[in-house]
Amino acid sequence: MVDVSHKTLRDGAFAELDANRKRAVVLLFEDEKTDEQIAKEVNRSRTTLAKWKKDKKFQEAEREYRSLAIDSYVPDAIKEIHRLSTKAKSEMVRLQSSTTILNMAGYSANGDSPEKTKQEVRKLKADADLAELKVKQESSTGGDGLTVNIIKHGGVDDADS
Repeated sequence: MVDVSHKTLRDGAFAELDANRKRAVVLLFEDEKTDEQIAKEVNRSRTTLAKWKKDKKFQEAEREYRSLAIDSYVPDAIKEIHRLSTKAKSEMVRLQSSTTILNMAGYSANGDSPEKTKQEVRKLKADADLAELKVKQESSTGGDGLTVNIIKHGGVDDADS
């Protein structure tokens, strides 16, 4: 069972379940046993467990438990990210870990949101593609940067006048 002692499950759907249903919620979250094994452990049939899993209150209890259990993992995850940012052998891993910490804290290299940063990266790539295309065009015209456009004026050729 995940240690969720620092949180409370006393006021929600989980608290309203009987002991067998609570145990089933925990075992389903841990995902180490089959439904058949879980049903046996809570002294119910596989069919009964299947009915519980369809029940709205049971599903809400599962969501509550999952949320609290995952919240309990956050401190360890942050510690691991910090450890990687200072002790990883790979410079890229250290950089990514440090960036993750800064992003989680609401900082970024330029003070922008991650979405704005993605937009800027897309724009920079598009600008680079345009610059590359321009260089290719200039090199195919002789490299002098001069482009000659021939425009038919007034719809009349010189030969017609």
